[in-house]
Amino acid sequence: MIKNLDDILFKVQKPARYIGGEFNSFNKDKNQVDIRFAFCFPDVYEVGMSHLGMKILYYTLNKREDTFCERAFAPWPDMEELMRENNIPLYTLETKDSLKEFNFIAFTLQYEMSYTNILNMLNMSGIEIRASKRKENDPIVICGGPCAYNPEPLYDIADIFSLGEGEEHLNDLLDLYKKMKEQGKSKDEFLKEAAKIEGTYVPKFYDVQYNEDGTIKEFKPISDELPSKITKRIITNFKDVQYPTNLIVPYTEIVHDRIMLETFRGCTRGCRFCQAGMIYRPVREKTTDKLIELAEELVKNTGYEEISLTSLSICDYSDIKNLIFSLIEKYKDKKVGVSLPSIRIDSFAVDLIKEIQKVRKTGLTFAPEAGTQRMRDVINKGVTEQNLIDSVSSAFKAGWKTLKLYFMIGLPYETLEDVEGIAELSQKVVEEYYKVPKEQRQKGLKVTTSTSIFVPKPFTPFQWVPQDRMENVKEKIGLIRDSIKSKRITYNWHESPVSFMEAIFARGDRKLCDVLIKAFEKGARFDGWNEHFDFDIWKEALEECNVDGEFYAYRQRSYDEILPWDFIDVGVSKEFLIRESEKAKNEVVTPDCRLGCKGCGVNTNKMLKEGKCFEGAIFS
Repeated sequence: MIKNLDDILFKVQKPARYIGGEFNSFNKDKNQVDIRFAFCFPDVYEVGMSHLGMKILYYTLNKREDTFCERAFAPWPDMEELMRENNIPLYTLETKDSLKEFNFIAFTLQYEMSYTNILNMLNMSGIEIRASKRKENDPIVICGGPCAYNPEPLYDIADIFSLGEGEEHLNDLLDLYKKMKEQGKSKDEFLKEAAKIEGTYVPKFYDVQYNEDGTIKEFKPISDELPSKITKRIITNFKDVQYPTNLIVPYTEIVHDRIMLETFRGCTRGCRFCQAGMIYRPVREKTTDKLIELAEELVKNTGYEEISLTSLSICDYSDIKNLIFSLIEKYKDKKVGVSLPSIRIDSFAVDLIKEIQKVRKTGLTFAPEAGTQRMRDVINKGVTEQNLIDSVSSAFKAGWKTLKLYFMIGLPYETLEDVEGIAELSQKVVEEYYKVPKEQRQKGLKVTTSTSIFVPKPFTPFQWVPQDRMENVKEKIGLIRDSIKSKRITYNWHESPVSFMEAIFARGDRKLCDVLIKAFEKGARFDGWNEHFDFDIWKEALEECNVDGEFYAYRQRSYDEILPWDFIDVGVSKEFLIRESEKAKNEVVTPDCRLGCKGCGVNTNKMLKEGKCFEGAIFS
């Protein structure tokens, strides 16, 4: 327990980030458990506490009587400075113990530009950054989450990568650890056995050889006892899997400060830019009865007045209307509202939205993704301009006046005409507002158009394509800015150097590990935050490590090249991704899987034991 913590908390911006003791947090006797597990989120408290995966695994692991799972977050620079000055190690919120005192330290990898925070959190705990330098009694470092599907840039940081859904996988690892600990086995012996558990990648037991041109020549395990292909873990009994009904209620406002109710996992839409839509297949739903039961427990245990229904494409939930109407009816007297995240413009149902706004009116967010139909066909978005116009017209008539539109720029095969289409489509939304009679619409229209820069990701049909160059992206941002004429439209955009570095790490190999460490040593922190990102640091780190960033970001890969993540099996076959890549070139759309199997491979993969792609109703 840290003694002088109170002396510095009054000096930092948001002390509530660092105090713990929140309602519904676990408080176990650390001396009465066999395993101490620190779940670490490499960003600030407000971001980490909004992450559903952390809530689920914190709850799941603490259900084990032999384990105490605690939380740690990246301290903001003001807190880091004071902690270092006062020799306070990075600690967990539950016991205020240093991370060094734990058996396991687990990081969730949600965003490549948070990697330097992982290094900083280890360093602030007095733990060696490199796995190869850690000693027998140092904690075992685990990394999981979507970015773990290309683990190689962190190959000498993590001891173990957890690939797939963690509820069952982490329990299997902890069961093995407890058993081998009781037998007096070493850390290395544990890692060798852990590497045989499905969903586990231990990089020290795998070797990589390179060609002269820098591409991978061979990737293989150092022993025949280990699998050459790592298969992701999926939860097959999703209807009955544990879900936290006593979510922690923070003392301070967080990004998503509400109940999060997970309706289903996976997506059948097949958007070609979307990594989540590929790696989280197959679709598995919870029943409406189960969700209403969970909602009742969550409202009772947290006191929140908003339930956010979450999934990759919420309106695809097979019983969405019944679910929303049931929740609204149940909680209307208690003033508990229901909210939806970003809505697909072809799924917009005005009767649902009208029902939702009876309790609490929230903003509406639509994601057309591209400005022209040609580009929406390239990326397989499966929606039309008319879908958007119909949706916003319904929204305006229903009383909405604030809309957000999300687009991407720098997509494969994009032209300047496609980019200009973003501004034109935004303008058409404004015009649709004025078509609604004055007596039917609310005053004060505000349309926020946002563009993010496309970053090619592993296990998508675009994993082979080059990222758009920074100079091209800047030109496209300028074109949109100049093309927007209406004062009703606010345009927000992202900076391209951050996306350049994201692309490098998204598709990088083991050579990037040295670059990451070098950048951290030069002071890189919170690289996903514009005010802290320093591109000069990264350019210096790349140069000093003799690594060409453009090789990873701007290079077209061939289909027969061995990619750094090819040893991972996510269920979706490479053959399917290649077919989808070719369709993108030809602007050919692949319909939703629920309308008929498209042969992605998930339903024939051994990991899907039932042989079904998804549960729930088939679209008519």
